[in-house]
Amino acid sequence: MQQGSEVEAIEKRVIRKATLRIVPFLIACYFFAYLDRVNVGIASFQMNDDLGLTAQAFGFGSGIFFLGYFLFEVPSNLLLERFGARRWIARIMITWGVLAAASIFVTGPTSFVILRFLLGAAEAGFYPGVILYITYFFPAAYRGRVVAIFTTGVPLSLFLGSPVSTLLLEMHGFLGMAGWRWMFLLEAIPSVLLGIACLWVLSDRPAKASWLDADELKWLERRLADDRATQPDTPSRSLLKLLTDPKVLACSFIYASISAAAVGLAVWQPQIIKSHGLTNLEAGMLNAVPYGAAVIAMLVWGKRSDISGNRRFYTLAPMLLVSIALASVGATSSLAVTIGLLCIALMSIYSFKGPFWAFVYENFTPGEAAIVLAQVNAVGGLGSFLGSWLFGVVKGATGSYALGLMPIVALTVIGSLMVCMLGGAWRQQRTADAAK
Repeated sequence: MQQGSEVEAIEKRVIRKATLRIVPFLIACYFFAYLDRVNVGIASFQMNDDLGLTAQAFGFGSGIFFLGYFLFEVPSNLLLERFGARRWIARIMITWGVLAAASIFVTGPTSFVILRFLLGAAEAGFYPGVILYITYFFPAAYRGRVVAIFTTGVPLSLFLGSPVSTLLLEMHGFLGMAGWRWMFLLEAIPSVLLGIACLWVLSDRPAKASWLDADELKWLERRLADDRATQPDTPSRSLLKLLTDPKVLACSFIYASISAAAVGLAVWQPQIIKSHGLTNLEAGMLNAVPYGAAVIAMLVWGKRSDISGNRRFYTLAPMLLVSIALASVGATSSLAVTIGLLCIALMSIYSFKGPFWAFVYENFTPGEAAIVLAQVNAVGGLGSFLGSWLFGVVKGATGSYALGLMPIVALTVIGSLMVCMLGGAWRQQRTADAAK
């Protein structure tokens, strides 16, 4: 029988191996996935004039990505379960890379909308698929921080990608092609290459991970089995009953509200900053600052969430800060204060994600997890669409970026209230189960 110290040593080895093997690669994948999704915000500096896009048309076209994402999200996650993460994640990345590169052929509002929809359909399933994949290799006690580390790919893509994308706009006219077209093309190539690399780097399950020793595999499978035993033992439900479960719908709305904030800022923040009288290059550089702050905040917050185990608090607090920060943007004309408020908002948005996904996963049965994660992320896509589109509608009607943020503020306030109610409902359910 293994001694406690020996078990602890095995645990450390497994977590270290899994982290080094899986996490940096998945961060790189998500980095370019998100960059291909939101670099349209930087492209708008040139593209909107070239294509004749109004604020409303740009907001709708940017957001329609998430309608395609929503429609294909759950089917994509089910296919990942069928074909295996290695092949399915590779398929997602290669197809979205090809379609992102095809953005160079956009000629007007119609083709812009069509291509953005197809890009969303191609990427559907990536994020919830990876969240599910993380549960295959990391016990529950590590998932909040691992999801937070993985999700740094998003703010990193904007922290590093904003200045790079802005510099690529300077290629305008090279070989007769607009700078924004060069940006789309060059930033899509890494996605295709990483998609091909998935076939060699990822393993579908721990049992197929040749990089785990026999004793390490045995420990991991036992630990994951222990985790599953602590999850709710609700009988398996039909797909329709599960998708219409009020708790699943509540989780979906909560994530939709934070997604509206994340994407609304990713798409429109460059223009908010530029409206202070800055050049394209200055706006692109300053756009990176809040995302750099977000990387640090989400890592600290995700680890604190795992240590405390209080998922509701660590999910709720960031949502409230998002609402306050974005509502305050309109109260200042100072560029420095605006950047500070955007830092608070984005630090909160990305700090929310690690605790939230752990909050969701830990309250559903393992058999339900793939569907629930996909459904929540899919509806989150609708929130992303609303965040981008409503911002464009309000901005187009009023000319005010501050008022454009108000629909997002309303969504996050409602989402915060739902976190409170959902946490209370799950606590009552656990108390009732313990009393049986």
